[in-house]
Order: sequence, then structure tokens, then C-alpha cells
Amino acid sequence: MNLLDSIKNLAAEGPKSALLGALVTPEIEHWMERMPKPVGSFGYDPWGYHENQAKVGLAIAKLLYDHYFRVTATGLENVPARGRALLIANHSGQLPMDGMMISVAVATNPHGPRAPRSMIERFFPTVPFVGNTLQAWGSVIGDPVNAAKMLESDELLIVFPEGVRGSGKPYSKRYQLQRFGNGFLHLAIAHKVPIIPVGVVGCEETMPSLFNLSPVAKMLGIPYFPVGPLMPLPARVYLNFGEPLRFSGLVTREDEVQAKVEQVKDAIRGLIDRGLQQRRSVF
Repeated sequence: MNLLDSIKNLAAEGPKSALLGALVTPEIEHWMERMPKPVGSFGYDPWGYHENQAKVGLAIAKLLYDHYFRVTATGLENVPARGRALLIANHSGQLPMDGMMISVAVATNPHGPRAPRSMIERFFPTVPFVGNTLQAWGSVIGDPVNAAKMLESDELLIVFPEGVRGSGKPYSKRYQLQRFGNGFLHLAIAHKVPIIPVGVVGCEETMPSLFNLSPVAKMLGIPYFPVGPLMPLPARVYLNFGEPLRFSGLVTREDEVQAKVEQVKDAIRGLIDRGLQQRRSVF
């Protein structure tokens, strides 16, 4: 390569490098270096997480966390610094801002930063560019097999048992927990995993949905098509991490599982109430 070609390459890469340098600050590098997250020689783990891309994701998300949603997080000492665990939270806001904010809180946890894995809906990977990006940043399709394998590898998982029932609900049902799936409880018992309940307040107001255009959603092949703001509103977000819940023993009937799921829901309701009491204004 001659000198002219080298200059051209530097000119082409310069703005990009400068942008990445501005985003991936020494603070971001510090948090990433402290995370117990093994990756292969090319920077990937078995589920597509990529260390360098995750740095960019954390940098972007932390800007939103600090300056747009101005997140207040309490109870982070309840999140284990190592080992398998499930973060179980209420879901809302049409877009996965709640998962992103929980991820930033855990990734910058002063008691021990972690690279959590968010369980996402199956339709996200079908959106051009979105699926690969979310995967590189640490998200994984919410499949029981994926979840079980990651727990066996001592990963920290973020799970929203309400699924699209929670994220797609109208604003009139804000902070009303929808039906929980029971899969997370089966995983917790089978793999001896602590459940850390998380109450999220504020994401209901980031993208309030007046109603769902079901025919349009069906035509596009997505779970819902909300009518509301075109972009997230800057509502203040409050995250409360509760004390770990542990369930053990042989469970043979689904009604026994459901009773334990209700205990988790009650814990999350209490944390949501705490967040509502904490905030003085929505924005």
C-alpha cells in the first residue's frame, strides 16, 4: 500500500474512529473490563454477543440512561456479581426501553458490573439490522432452550414474563400487571436460580399507546401496532431491584407453579408502588 492509499484510509476511518472514541469513553472501558464475561478469540460468545459492539451499545444506552430518561436505580446490591440469576420485571412502553435501562443499571452496578442477557420477542430479529445489533449487544430470543443453556453457563438473564401482553398494553392499563407466563419459574426451580424482582416505573410514559391498530399489525406480521408518540418521550425512569426470591423442591402441579408466580408478581407490584412514590413528576 502506498502513502496516498494510507492517507485515504486514515481520512475515511478518522471520523468513524473519532465518533467511537467519543462514545466509548474510559468510563465505558472501565465497566466493560470489570465484567466477568468470557468471549472467544474473535470477541464473540456462543449466542452472538460481541464485546466491542457491546461497548458501543452500552455507551449509547448510558447517554439515554443519564441524560434523557435520568434513571434512578435502587437495590442494585441485590444483583449477584457472579453466577446465574434471573431478573424478572414488569414490561411496558411499546419499545424495549425498560430492558435497555435495566441492562445499563446492571452493567454499571458499583457492587459488581454484569453483562446481562435480555430475552427478546421472536419478531425483533426479523426487523432489518435490528436483530443482529440486539444480538451483538447481548439480547437473545426468549426461548426456553436458550435460557436453560445460558443459565447453565452462569449468565444473568432479564426476563419479562408478560411478554407482548405487557409491552403492547394501552396507556389506560398502565402499571397493571398482565398475565405472567410460568416458564421462568420452571427454569428457576430446575436450575436452582435466584429470582431478583424488578419494578420499572416511567417506561409506561415513554411511549403511551392510545390503542392498537390490530389490522395493521396483522398485515405487517407484528404483535401490535400502537397509536401514540412517534418517538420515546423523556419520562424519568425509576428502577427498584428487590431482594432475591428462591424456590426449591419438587413441583408436580401447575397450580403450585402459579402460586409461586403470584409471589413474584406481588414482589414486583410492591416495587412498582415504591417507584411511583419516589417520583415527583413524570417528566
